[in-house]
Amino acid sequence: MVNDVIVSILLIGGALMSLAAGIGLARFPDLLSRMHAATKPQVLGLLLFLLALAVEFESWVLVPVLVLCWIFQLLTSPVSAHMVGRAGYRTRHLRRDLLTLDELDDVVARAAEGEPAGPGRAGETRPEAGDTPA
Repeated sequence: MVNDVIVSILLIGGALMSLAAGIGLARFPDLLSRMHAATKPQVLGLLLFLLALAVEFESWVLVPVLVLCWIFQLLTSPVSAHMVGRAGYRTRHLRRDLLTLDELDDVVARAAEGEPAGPGRAGETRPEAGDTPA
């Protein structure tokens, strides 16, 4: 009886997190904010569903598999969100008026001009092996 109540609460919590992700996807204005809504509540919702499974089946054999599922979700969700955000930025599928700071704008402009990004720009000399710093 107590397990059923706990499982019900966990399942309802997971469903509400999934609902929040779905509402965020439908309501948020641009790609970057939708990406946030698609990853954060979804990972927590999956954790609640996996906890409900662990409580329902009461088996220690199942716990490593559930933990592994959640770890893979934690590893893949940020990477996929990063790739979607990167593709959206490069294809200009974002609303620049909603950005408070565009840290990539200078890097992308330099890359478009053909200059290498970051340290070691054209015209700079790199120290050779064996040179002592001044």
